[in-house]
Amino acid sequence: MTQITDERRFTRTQQTTTAVSADAVEHAIRHTTLRALGFVGMLAIALIHLLDVIGKIKETPYVGVMYIALMVASVAVAFYLLHTGATRSWAAAGLLAGATLAGFVLSRTTGLPNASDDVGNWTEALGLASMFVEGAVIVLAGYAWTLARHERRPGVHVSVAR
Repeated sequence: MTQITDERRFTRTQQTTTAVSADAVEHAIRHTTLRALGFVGMLAIALIHLLDVIGKIKETPYVGVMYIALMVASVAVAFYLLHTGATRSWAAAGLLAGATLAGFVLSRTTGLPNASDDVGNWTEALGLASMFVEGAVIVLAGYAWTLARHERRPGVHVSVAR
């Protein structure tokens, strides 16, 4: 058994610390928050369409299939956002949410082929929730894209977004 001397007992070992700038901490918090919000937004898009898919498959099968494809793509993009936070993932999220919103607007204005039942039905609860979440994801994607462009400027630390 080793005996510890008084000198070793009361002296503090030298610890190496790395200084983290306040800018780097702010950057990490901002990007983590954005990624979490994007993740939740994409999962919300999938959930909203999951709640409506059974009715759509019965009414218009091709719309139901598009709902299923949207749900799979939304979950994939959600995890891509969570894992990387890359600008490509934000572009995918924004485009997917934008295409979904455009499909919703078309279904309520001109109608889709063999699916004109929802024309003028702007007050359906799931439809309103869908528009809100898709709009929020589009805004988040635009904000993340703008941040990534700003952080690539000289003199600003490198972004984790690629």
